[in-house]
Amino acid sequence: MKFLLHISRFAFVAIAATAFLSPIAIAQTPVKIEPGFDYRTLPVAQPLDTKGKVEVLEFFWYGCPHCYDFDPEITAWEKRQAKDVVFRQVPIAFRDELMPHSQLFYALEALGKSNLNSKVMYAIHKENKRLLNENEIADWVASQGVDRNAFLAAYRSFAVVSKARAAKQLGDAYRIDGVPTVAIQGKYITSPSIAGTRAKAIAVMDYLVEKVRKDKYQ
Repeated sequence: MKFLLHISRFAFVAIAATAFLSPIAIAQTPVKIEPGFDYRTLPVAQPLDTKGKVEVLEFFWYGCPHCYDFDPEITAWEKRQAKDVVFRQVPIAFRDELMPHSQLFYALEALGKSNLNSKVMYAIHKENKRLLNENEIADWVASQGVDRNAFLAAYRSFAVVSKARAAKQLGDAYRIDGVPTVAIQGKYITSPSIAGTRAKAIAVMDYLVEKVRKDKYQ
């Protein structure tokens, strides 16, 4: 009986150790990335703005709840990238009445206030603000400490309006039909909906960045 008891205790310790190590083992298990399932390759590659680097574009819309959920993760992803990764957000307006959001994005960029992007999304999704009317947008921006007149001048400027329209055209070129969607090196597309989860999308982005590096930024 003592021998059997000793075996039982040994088995219990072994099982407990396995249970303790399993999260580590899971974390070290490489994620399987499958082309055509976890990411897609565009039939026609789009021109790049930067040569000799990895270009990553996130197509998004301030009013998209999925973009709001993905924002902290893709922001953290950007911060841990090497210097050869160029990350840029592209606001998409699928309808003309949504263009004010794109103009808001580029006006903030023009004023050096892109740090307010996350606050814009919070205002829309948590404070029930639509921010689709010029006066409402200007009032909100002013509440964040930005000069109202300076903002309106940027918001109405030819440069900002042109960038907002160009962003829509770029989305059409990339065949963007939903957001958030991430394009890498002008030819690879992935997203939480394509990959299945936000975490998987981030893993796919890491995979594609390394793939571009191995392909010598082609």
